Amino acid sequence: MKIFGHPWINSEEFYTIKTIEDIKDTPSNSIVKIDSFKIELLNYCDRNSLSYIVSVSTIKEAIFANILHAKYILASKDLAKELMPIAQNYLFDTLILASISSDSEIEEIAKSNIDGVLIHQL
Repeated sequence: MKIFGHPWINSEEFYTIKTIEDIKDTPSNSIVKIDSFKIELLNYCDRNSLSYIVSVSTIKEAIFANILHAKYILASKDLAKELMPIAQNYLFDTLILASISSDSEIEEIAKSNIDGVLIHQL
């Protein structure tokens, strides 16, 4: 299980972008974070072999994110639980992360076999 955003764990940093121009301000070899599914940003990252995490709100968005080589898909807990069996069935290369607000939720996510978590407020 991967854990991001916990003070006890050193993890990769994500750099939030809203436009293609924002990518120029990120360190090289960083992971860009796309907070809402914007196909033009996903396509740009895919064409330029950039590592990225994207927040999704539907199964359809997750499927497209995987096809466009997202490194991570970030979803609500409930959606992540729905996505995990789909990701396993279709052998997604992309890892599914559940968005949580407390480390007390880690056990629940682990029992759901989700690839990891991103903790937002600790």
